[in-house]
Amino acid sequence: MRVVATPSTCAVSSLCVYRLPTVFDQDEEGLVLILDADPSPDLHEEIHRAVRACPTNSIKVIEDN
Repeated sequence: MRVVATPSTCAVSSLCVYRLPTVFDQDEEGLVLILDADPSPDLHEEIHRAVRACPTNSIKVIEDN
């Protein structure tokens, strides 16, 4: 699994950061940053929840094949 973000569409809701501060952060403008693009498997379920909760679909998961 890889986590990617599109900061230009971020609504600065901070939901992802509150849910997983070890994976997501915000820059000085509040836009999403990815801290861990290749998270451990034990975080995958919570990452999927964060992706679904993002109001602007600014974070995505790319599954490994």
